[in-house]
Amino acid sequence: MKGSVVGLVLLALFALDIQGRTNAHAQETKGLSAGAAKRDITPKEPVPMWGYGARHADLSTGTMDPLFATALVIESKGIKVAIVGTDLGRAPVEVSLQRIRNAIRDQAGIHVSLIAGSHTHHGPVLELTDRPGRGKGRFDAAVRYGQYLEQQLIETILEADRALEPVSIQVGSTELMNFNRNRHSKREPIPVDRTLSVLRLMAVNEGRTVATLFNFAAHPTSLPTEKYEFSADFVGGAREVIEKELEGIAVFMQGAGGDLSTNRGPHGDHKDYGRALGKKVVALAQSLESHPVKAPTIQSHEQQFQFASRTNFKNPLVQGAYSVAFFPELVTNFIDEYKDGIKPRLTVVAIHRDIAFVGVSGEFFCQHAIRLRERSRVAHLFFFGYCNGYHQYFPTIEAADEGGYGADTLVAPAEVGSGEKIMDQALMKLYELRSKVGPTTKKP
Repeated sequence: MKGSVVGLVLLALFALDIQGRTNAHAQETKGLSAGAAKRDITPKEPVPMWGYGARHADLSTGTMDPLFATALVIESKGIKVAIVGTDLGRAPVEVSLQRIRNAIRDQAGIHVSLIAGSHTHHGPVLELTDRPGRGKGRFDAAVRYGQYLEQQLIETILEADRALEPVSIQVGSTELMNFNRNRHSKREPIPVDRTLSVLRLMAVNEGRTVATLFNFAAHPTSLPTEKYEFSADFVGGAREVIEKELEGIAVFMQGAGGDLSTNRGPHGDHKDYGRALGKKVVALAQSLESHPVKAPTIQSHEQQFQFASRTNFKNPLVQGAYSVAFFPELVTNFIDEYKDGIKPRLTVVAIHRDIAFVGVSGEFFCQHAIRLRERSRVAHLFFFGYCNGYHQYFPTIEAADEGGYGADTLVAPAEVGSGEKIMDQALMKLYELRSKVGPTTKKP
């Protein structure tokens, strides 16, 4: 009898041990989840258009092709990251960005987000606010659009979060020849970041595409200044091809395109160029293998910097010159933001040791991204410009010395060397975060 009792106890303990080890194994092999969503964010009323100062406060006259917001939410072990691409000239303004972030944090537990504009120059002005002399009264339609956009972005992210499901990862990059060019430098060797990076997330249970994230650097300035219709520029054509061929939702994130233009010569107009880029994305995605990610850890870091301004925005003469170049209400909002210096934001996210996202709130020259990839030794580093704010151009030190548009004080007010300081911090954080995220996704 005693032996039977001991046997039963041992059997029970053995069962508990097996159960404990089974649960631990299940937790160890749990992978990533992802969900995606897409919404139309085209203004429904005439509003000032973003991107070209020569338009001043002239209003839009219609829509050539719709503007979209696309959201991708990635989750592991309760940590969620939202990556949001928009067919806009820039990311939402600071106050709006914080309201969006607060909403997705409170309603979905999303504490990390990278929200960016494609930098199309055929989108609406976002900086106008509901205050006298800053938009109220003269530009009420633009103020209404800002409120509408805010809600649309919140709902797009929440919809993507509700669609979360287990996924495997396909990730890779390639160099594209004759798709972009350096529009700034005349000094040899002229830098060009030709990197196309793709992250494709596949539903584990069904093998379909949940989302395809593609990252490339080129100014979406394909259409003439005189055209006052909304357009996603080349991004729209690229998305159409990707979503047709791969299915799922295509999310575009602009790279370090401050000094890079599209090279449309071999590819036709903006639509043809976009389709050609989309075909390159599809070809790369179809060549990749899926990697089930075991026990992934997502690590992140975000900080704001404060740099002195090369432009004295408190000088009435400077204010007057900017107001003539653009229009007074727009300039007043920028001056409000820059009154204590230029405050760009850096966001770094690491998933395992070989996938990282670096987001910066401005138009960074391409050499910043090229050097960061070389120094960080991350196998797949996605560089997102125009992300989580907008603080104009960040040329390299040598580009600032060379001068020219994008490197001058008119549009690059942050002190010379500020871009390098941000990149040094990004590099340090990449090494710190990757030491915490576990092994590589690559096969041994």
